[in-house]
Amino acid sequence: MVEREAEKERDEQAVSDFVERFAAELVAAGMGRMPARLFSCLMAEESGVLTSAELSERLRISPAAVSGGMRYLTQIGLAAKEREPGSRRDRYRVLNDVWFESLTRRDEYLLRWVRVLREGEATVGAGTVAGERLAESAAFFAFMVEELHGMLARWRVHRATLGPGALPRAGAGSDPA
Repeated sequence: MVEREAEKERDEQAVSDFVERFAAELVAAGMGRMPARLFSCLMAEESGVLTSAELSERLRISPAAVSGGMRYLTQIGLAAKEREPGSRRDRYRVLNDVWFESLTRRDEYLLRWVRVLREGEATVGAGTVAGERLAESAAFFAFMVEELHGMLARWRVHRATLGPGALPRAGAGSDPA
């Protein structure tokens, strides 16, 4: 009942404006426009779950655009595709801890980059300028993996201290920007 009351009070135009603003920020950071809009829409949805038809309707885009954008988001781990119970319809979900999960998976890529960069260093010659460039890149990514693990562990501890309602809200505290 409380969830439905909150939905009724929601200003859908303001939510739509937020979705587009957040999507624009994601696009500025390098994400494609359609995946950014889809991800933003899921993030702003109370349940975090929408069907392809709902996404298409809310964003006023074609089902093909939803399919392509969601394929990208599921590949990079920012959303998951699932079957609607008792139906053949697909729905898409964004996890509440999407950023944590996404960063957790990044270390796999970084470790592979370290391995390939070290192989590249040996291939081009360890004492060459190119070899030194590759070695420094490998060292940087190895450092990033170590720091990422420590940061994620600290986040788990910090998150546990944040009870319900303890997360910062808009206008509360200092502006990070």
